[in-house]
Amino acid sequence: MATPTVRRLQLGNELRHVRQKAGREQSEAAAALDCGIGKISRLELGQGGISKGDLKLLLEFYGVDPNEMQWMFELARTRSSRGRWGGYRSVFPEWFRMYVDLETDADDIRQVQGEIIPGILQTEAYIRAMDTASARRESEDIDSNVAARQERQTILTQAKPATASFILSESCLRRQVGTVWVMREQLDRLSEVALQQNANLQVLPFDVETPGGGISFDFTMLRIPSNGIAADLEFVYVECLDDARYLDDKDAVATYARLWNQLQAAALSPKESLKVIRSVRKQYSE
Repeated sequence: MATPTVRRLQLGNELRHVRQKAGREQSEAAAALDCGIGKISRLELGQGGISKGDLKLLLEFYGVDPNEMQWMFELARTRSSRGRWGGYRSVFPEWFRMYVDLETDADDIRQVQGEIIPGILQTEAYIRAMDTASARRESEDIDSNVAARQERQTILTQAKPATASFILSESCLRRQVGTVWVMREQLDRLSEVALQQNANLQVLPFDVETPGGGISFDFTMLRIPSNGIAADLEFVYVECLDDARYLDDKDAVATYARLWNQLQAAALSPKESLKVIRSVRKQYSE
């Protein structure tokens, strides 16, 4: 079952799709439901809930086949996600929690990183070293930070793992975090990931020309599959020091997809990237 956040987003996506398919405006939907247009807008953005009765009324107004309604009724059974963020999970800042939900339900993840190893690839020692020196420590409880990060990493090893692709600047490999022992273990971990069937890891070396300095932009692209009639959800996640942006506008997603393709074409092949990772690993042993 999808996370509450993703169910709301999927329901909104479905409602927008069936409304447009029916040729109706948001104002007409609001009139049919006897509510303000703002409610319809929030529903379609995945920012609000709806009762089963109101949903049935809205879907009937759109002329949706009764056999296709059950999926949306199930999506509407969204429970509060507040309880999900207790215990060690509470270390995640509120602006990052939507990302964790999206990542949990994604079947395809593509990430570009320019300076540090992506969180879902970090070893425990690397996480601890990062947290000790971080200007944005998620919590004073480093053990909880480690547990929360390691739980996220299970998306790569679960029964039906996500397909994950990474483009890492060579700087990620050479930027020393913690001791040389930490870096050796971390590079060994990258070598292991590079051999997983569901993972694709590429290194962008220092001596390659990058499109418009594209590697300077860290971003993550996530695709969440839809079991309904609407398209899959696609998001671009862009993070800064104390906040993040979630982009789902088609033009914005397409722009980042083009940048991804350019960077992937400039990066070394997975096989050559593995050679570079192992070579840098040897240098940390000298």
